[in-house]
Amino acid sequence: MAEPVAFTRVTIEKPDGMNVILGQSHFIKTVEDLYEAVAGAVPGAKFGLAFCEASADRLVRVEGTDDELKDLAAKNALAIGAGHSFIIFLRECYPINILNTVKNVQEVCTVFCATANPVDVIIAESVPGRGIMGVIDGFSPVGVEGPEDVKHRTGLLREFGYKLG
Repeated sequence: MAEPVAFTRVTIEKPDGMNVILGQSHFIKTVEDLYEAVAGAVPGAKFGLAFCEASADRLVRVEGTDDELKDLAAKNALAIGAGHSFIIFLRECYPINILNTVKNVQEVCTVFCATANPVDVIIAESVPGRGIMGVIDGFSPVGVEGPEDVKHRTGLLREFGYKLG
C-alpha cells in the first residue's frame, strides 16, 4: 500500500522587492553552472544561490557573489528541502536579465517562478523526501485593466526601455 503524501506551504523569506528565481534541476554540477551563468550574464551582479542535493551527501550547496544573499539562499533552500531544487536571490540585476540564461543551463529542468512578489512554495512530502508542486506568486487580480491602465502599462515599458517611443 502506498504511503500518504502530506502537503505543506513554505513561505520564501526575503526582503520586500528582492527578486528570486526558484527552479528544479538534476545534478550536483548545477550550483557551479548556475553561478557561471548568472555571473556571465550580468557582470558585477550581486547574487546568492543554493541547490538541494537529492542523493549522496544530501547537502545544500551554496555559491554566489554576496554573502548575505548566499545565507538567504541557504536558509530558504533548507526550509523548502525539495530534492534537486535551486533558489537564486538577486541584487543589482533582475530576472529578465538572466532568466533565459538560467533556463539554458543544461541541468535546469523547470523554473517555477522569477519574481519580486511574496512567494509561497507548495510542497508534497512522502517517505523518501519532498518535492515542489507549485508556487503562489504574489496576489490575486482585483479586476481587468481599463484604458488608463493600458496607457500606464505601456508607458512604464517605454520608461524602462523595453519599448520604443
